[in-house]
Amino acid sequence: MLFNSIDFAIFLPIVFLLYWFVANRNLKLQNIVLVLASYIFYGWWDYRFLALIVFSSLVDYGIGLKLKKEEKLTTRKTLLWTSILVNLGFLGFFKYYNFFVDNFVTAFSFLGQSIQPNTLDIILPVGISFYTFQTLSYTIDVYKRKLEPTQDFVSFLAFVSFFPQLVAGPIERATNLLPQFYKKRHFDYSEAVDGCKQILWGLFKKVVIADSCAEYANQIFNSSFEYSGSTLFLGALFFTFQIYGDFSGYSDIAIGTARLFGFNLKQNFAFPYFSRDIAEFWRRWHISLSTWFRDYLYIPLGGSRGSSWSKVRNTFVIFIVSGFWHGANWTFIAWGCLNALYFLPLMLGKRNRKHLNTVAQNSVLPNLKESVSMLLTFLLTVLAWVFFRADNMDHAISYLSEIFSETLFTLPTIRPKDVIILIVVFMIIEWMGRAQQYAIEAMFLKKNRVLRWSFYMILIALVLMFSNETSQEFIYFQF
Repeated sequence: MLFNSIDFAIFLPIVFLLYWFVANRNLKLQNIVLVLASYIFYGWWDYRFLALIVFSSLVDYGIGLKLKKEEKLTTRKTLLWTSILVNLGFLGFFKYYNFFVDNFVTAFSFLGQSIQPNTLDIILPVGISFYTFQTLSYTIDVYKRKLEPTQDFVSFLAFVSFFPQLVAGPIERATNLLPQFYKKRHFDYSEAVDGCKQILWGLFKKVVIADSCAEYANQIFNSSFEYSGSTLFLGALFFTFQIYGDFSGYSDIAIGTARLFGFNLKQNFAFPYFSRDIAEFWRRWHISLSTWFRDYLYIPLGGSRGSSWSKVRNTFVIFIVSGFWHGANWTFIAWGCLNALYFLPLMLGKRNRKHLNTVAQNSVLPNLKESVSMLLTFLLTVLAWVFFRADNMDHAISYLSEIFSETLFTLPTIRPKDVIILIVVFMIIEWMGRAQQYAIEAMFLKKNRVLRWSFYMILIALVLMFSNETSQEFIYFQF
């Protein structure tokens, strides 16, 4: 069920009414409504994959209870690794089985051996990468005794399957989200209004910005051999704003929807395209995944402690794994390696924690140094996104090679003025709201009621207008 679909527009009010007007007097009944709603929401794609969520929930719930009682270290480690292997086993089979088989065949062919293994026609369950990491965080935190395991099975099922963030995040930690299911929720009008505003802004990002950019990004990438370097660079720019509008838009809708039901999810994007270096970019982009890898992989490996070799190794591990998490294709691994190369000079020079404040914090515009830093970081990000979008490594390399040819300095043959104007206006609004948690909370909207409601009406009109065009599936559904 897509957030930008008629199905969801019908589903959400029904669940909202049942939750607040039928189940409002009983906490457990509220949680049951959320579990059933979440299973319906997920089963809308393919009900057969509900068994995976239920099985994963049963495994981690049971292991959590056993970890509470068990004191023997070897047994505790066995329980932890059981959870890890079960969860990553499902993820690896559905997402990476054919990738490894194909590369196994290629490797043997290179050595002069011909083998004919069987590949499978595997359908990737929507959101498996997200809810797998969410359940893993629970087991790991219980193992480390950072979290008391729950005995409330319904609350745990709701935590794993919570429909606003089930299929594309944010990846919530059990320490933040699970306790919210234990507490009685009371309807808060101001929170609901804020949630609706955030949903509206997320729909604008997705339907108006991302889907408009997708039309031209797809056209250029799918026929890249036909276009000049300048047009290909413009195509990379369109994809840059497509993926940001698409994924951050989904996160906004998810967080706003959760607020309608009295839940607070973590911020997942913090204006990443205003970053002054790659380290700052990764503190602002897909925050829930970046911090997950930091806390459960990078720090256990030693983080930035130890020798220079250890720092380099850990940096490449974290970025390569992050790239591979996104998909079973060498392009994602190359994207991860490229970002590691971007990040290494900052980390080795101990400058990776340099920009912790908001850019141009006390002024309307950035200074010259900040402007140059933002532009350079943005351009590096655009080039890296080519690997993310390309069909394969050959496509990515040829695409980049043509960008850096002499045709880069010609006039693009595709230059839709309406989409470019939309992007410019969008980034101006984002800039004006950069000091807030979300752009729609920008101070200029809070000062004038007429201006604020005019802005909301314009957003609604644009969403309805662009919804009539061909809608695009959310990019991160494939991950």
